[in-house]
Amino acid sequence: MILSGATAYVAPVLAVDIGATKIDVAVAETDGSLRDRRRLLLAGRDDIASALVSLVRDMASTHQVAAIGVGCAGPMTDHGATVSPVNIDQWREFPLRDVLCEGTGLDVFIEGDARALALAEGAVGAARGQRSYLSMVVSSGIGGGIVLNGGLLDGESGNAGHVGHLTVVPGGRRCHCRSRGCLEAEASGIAIEAMTGRPPREADDSMRRQVGELVGRAVGTLASVLDFSRCYVAGSVALGYGDVFFQSANDAATRVSTMPYTRNLTIERSGLDADGPLLGAAHVGWRGVES
Repeated sequence: MILSGATAYVAPVLAVDIGATKIDVAVAETDGSLRDRRRLLLAGRDDIASALVSLVRDMASTHQVAAIGVGCAGPMTDHGATVSPVNIDQWREFPLRDVLCEGTGLDVFIEGDARALALAEGAVGAARGQRSYLSMVVSSGIGGGIVLNGGLLDGESGNAGHVGHLTVVPGGRRCHCRSRGCLEAEASGIAIEAMTGRPPREADDSMRRQVGELVGRAVGTLASVLDFSRCYVAGSVALGYGDVFFQSANDAATRVSTMPYTRNLTIERSGLDADGPLLGAAHVGWRGVES
């Protein structure tokens, strides 16, 4: 799907956003609106897959939908053939696409959650009309999706966009990916709490500026390599830190990205609200149906 900013699609889809503590599901109508929202809480559950299939099957039986679109944390193989989200211990190389297909009889299309958000950002968010940009989430973790020349960049395995694993502090903190100094290990909500001993929302201005500095450093480096001039950032940490974060991020990006073609690089707030993850999943479904 080329991200043209259109908001009318061929048929409704079921949108599924799989998070660390909950799974949200909604029917995405052809005008882009969401209805019949339902939520599956994951705390204490050992039957996540069967509960999800049951929920989705029930919704599909009461709504005429063309497919299921899913946004899920990665890494994953072949656009969701298997998924290994860090925060769902039961799912390691879990065959999510086949499980949902077999359980519902519907076509299922899956992308990384931040990559899905990038699709929605381009279609109905702040990146509408932009053909090349980086979409980021700076929250408990850090992820991203890269759109170049109007299309979401896949990479060899469909995992392109994991900006949280750019090294921003050589030899720095250990990341859950087993490397050191990754952006996620230095600037995510989980990292901030580990460093300060307090929830990220209680961080002082010095920490907020540091987070912005590291994000800007990563964005500026990527812009120099990939040639984009806009980055749109969502997530509770970035949006919660507000102007302090965005000023620091833009200053750092300007210092790092000194090539002539990056002189207009800006890091801006996402144009999506709390519905962003579900809208992203919906756009994964529509892209699959239309491809």
